Amino acid sequence: MSLPALPTIFLQGPTASGKTGLALRLADQFPLRLISVDSLAVYRHFDLGSAKPDASLQARYPHALIDLREPEQPYSAGDFARDARAEIDAAWQAGQIPLLVGGTGLYFRALERGIAQLPPADPAFRQTLQKEAERYGWPALHRRLRELDPERAAVIQPQDAQRIQRALELLAQGAKIAADWQGGLKTPIWKIQLQIPRPELHQRIAARLEAMYAAGFREEAEALYPRYGEADLPASRSVGYRQLFAWQRGDLTLPAAELAALQATRQLAKRQETWFRAETPDWTVHPLHGEQVHILIAELQRRLAAFPLP
Repeated sequence: MSLPALPTIFLQGPTASGKTGLALRLADQFPLRLISVDSLAVYRHFDLGSAKPDASLQARYPHALIDLREPEQPYSAGDFARDARAEIDAAWQAGQIPLLVGGTGLYFRALERGIAQLPPADPAFRQTLQKEAERYGWPALHRRLRELDPERAAVIQPQDAQRIQRALELLAQGAKIAADWQGGLKTPIWKIQLQIPRPELHQRIAARLEAMYAAGFREEAEALYPRYGEADLPASRSVGYRQLFAWQRGDLTLPAAELAALQATRQLAKRQETWFRAETPDWTVHPLHGEQVHILIAELQRRLAAFPLP
């Protein structure tokens, strides 16, 4: 049975820009299947710091691709692309429009363009790199990467240990780390991007962090620390948890950790904005601008009228 030629919608934007709120509003208007595009939300237990929809909200608006793995289990952009395609197929079979919502640009890109098969991790090589980083620092390894692959180094921050490590590992294995993605989506993709003035976004980030603390984010990090606080895992290194785990270790006072989390979240938002500026959206929206949202909904209604929907 062939799948209906329905579109896939991407709702993209930096952290705290209001993606979830707009997604829920669209879900009230259209037959959508909400699919999370968040590299932290795929891990169980790391709930408040990833701003996952809570149980009551998920009961009303189910989100796919949340809580897929234990934090110790690896999850790659390729894994996401595979899982997202399965959810997209399920949506089409049910006569729904898949709406992918999130801020992890690499996941969006892997899904849209596909991703090449790459060699698995090399634990021995990673241990060697880790020792070098402890001695010389990750910026020194970033400089090495820049000498070997300037194009790849240009999109990796000098302190981004995980990505520097993986890039050097692949180069050592003789893998081609190129932009020749394979196996992407062969369906219409409509892109909605949220754009908010930087000062306003910073205010929203600060307000959301305060709401997360009020909901128990400090206590959640404290409970997770014995098991994950010293582990070298993507979830443990994520923004917010990394700073609160440093507080638990005694490396930072609580006020210093919270300030560091605020600054790191702003930096994350800036990187996300830079990533999404390379995209070509169909709509650019401020989620609190009523007229812009109204126009978006009207445009979606007009476009979707051409498709066989319930």
